Amino acid sequence: MWEERRFATRLNSFRAHGGERVTVAAAIEMVAEVPGISALELNFPQHFADDPNAVLATAAEAGLPITALNLRWDGPDFAAGAFTHPDPDIRARAIRTAVEAVEFAATHGVGHVILWMGPDGFDYPFQADYSALWDMEVAGFRSVAGHNDAVRVSVEYKPSDPRRVSLIRSMSDSLIAVGEVGLGNFGVTLDLCHALMAGEQPAAAAALALRAGRLFGVHINDGYGAADDGMMAASVRPWHLLELLAELRKGEFAGTIYFDTFPERVDPTRECAANIRMVKRMERLLDRVPLAELKRMQAEQDAIGATTLFHDLVFGAFDA
Repeated sequence: MWEERRFATRLNSFRAHGGERVTVAAAIEMVAEVPGISALELNFPQHFADDPNAVLATAAEAGLPITALNLRWDGPDFAAGAFTHPDPDIRARAIRTAVEAVEFAATHGVGHVILWMGPDGFDYPFQADYSALWDMEVAGFRSVAGHNDAVRVSVEYKPSDPRRVSLIRSMSDSLIAVGEVGLGNFGVTLDLCHALMAGEQPAAAAALALRAGRLFGVHINDGYGAADDGMMAASVRPWHLLELLAELRKGEFAGTIYFDTFPERVDPTRECAANIRMVKRMERLLDRVPLAELKRMQAEQDAIGATTLFHDLVFGAFDA
């Protein structure tokens, strides 16, 4: 299955080229040159602000389907919140932007809209009525996902940044929101760095969403855990990524893998190609896992046996 998997990457990583900021269309052309890249996931409305038709045409000419739109609310107007902003007019504008993304997705055959609710949260004790914030957030999710049930909508959780405490901090928070929204097209996007920041085992978090049938998106990167480092895949925590890929395979996740990395001091083309190679390399390794043996070890909760099994697969059998 992994041979047909679609891979996309963060377009803004390619926009600062040679010290100058290139157009969205030029960045798409650069992305298309990366070996193994097979999809685009773009920011809405930012990447379509100047000439949406040119962006769509460039993507089509490059043979790269747009599989998701990523929503973020930038600028001072949304510093105090998006769906939870205290000003009802700004709150309505944030929801309207997301609804416009759903309409754009439906019109142009994009199956998924991802909501990163970075501005929604709080910074100080006693600053907010937590129940009121939650009600506003869920109502916003329901309005967006309910606009067109043919388009999947998901929340991408993150425990903090830019707010000191995000409202949707974890996979558990996300799935509680999914249950309260109560719509079949509303789910969760898991970002590996965000899961690490939240103190989660990424594979365990994915398993929760997969068992509910609500894992709609996966963003792969790496980091040390304290912040959203956005480093190359498997550069710091290879075992976490390997286990996550094993869980995605077990749960038959068929969506796009999106590399949400920040190659600010390395070449983005080489970095993206390295990410794709690493995921494919790990998938080939998973092809060799003796599943019956692994299941037996997991049933026995045999930590040493399971760890040794993977050490032998990666490093070769060791005879002292």
